[in-house]
Amino acid sequence: MMIVHDFNRGPYPARVRIALAELDLQDKVRFVEVNLRTGAHKRPEFLEKNYSGTLPVLELADGTFLAECTAITEYLDHLGDQPRLTGVSARERGMIHMMNKRAEIEFLDPISVYFHHATPGLGPDVELYQNTEWGEKMRERALRGACYFDEVLSTRPHIAGETFSMADIAVVAAFIFADIVQLEIPAQLGHLHEWHSRMLARPSVQGWRGMGRAT
Repeated sequence: MMIVHDFNRGPYPARVRIALAELDLQDKVRFVEVNLRTGAHKRPEFLEKNYSGTLPVLELADGTFLAECTAITEYLDHLGDQPRLTGVSARERGMIHMMNKRAEIEFLDPISVYFHHATPGLGPDVELYQNTEWGEKMRERALRGACYFDEVLSTRPHIAGETFSMADIAVVAAFIFADIVQLEIPAQLGHLHEWHSRMLARPSVQGWRGMGRAT
């Protein structure tokens, strides 16, 4: 059985949990909680699993540790006969990976920077350095990213094209993080909000927080 080291309220762990649900792999994993608020992800014993000190981390039966949401999703998506989240054709794979990266760079990651630098974040024991000005700039970048994805969704039903993919999951995670930091996504971005309403109707998005039992 695989082990997922994560924090069940985190936006980045949500990406892998949603992927697991979409691929019907929940019964193939066990969850182990790593408490972000106590800085457990920065301690030497966890850094041996993931040099970057970030969550989630997938531990395989042979002792291999996979970090980074995209890498984990790639692995999970290729356990079956037909990839469902990362694309099948060369064009699909290229589009999904491009849009997934844009979701991270333009929307999700800037919200993370805003959280860690311009809000109390995880608290003084974890946030050892903060640059408020940089955090506020990233807040502005996240809102620009939201505008970009609204434009994208004016021409297609999903972030990378016609079908649900890991790029959609990344933008869902951005909404999860936006809710945590109380970053309001402008109401006039109607295409983005309509897409988000459709995503919230998916069982995988509805149930990611309650998946498994952290130990």
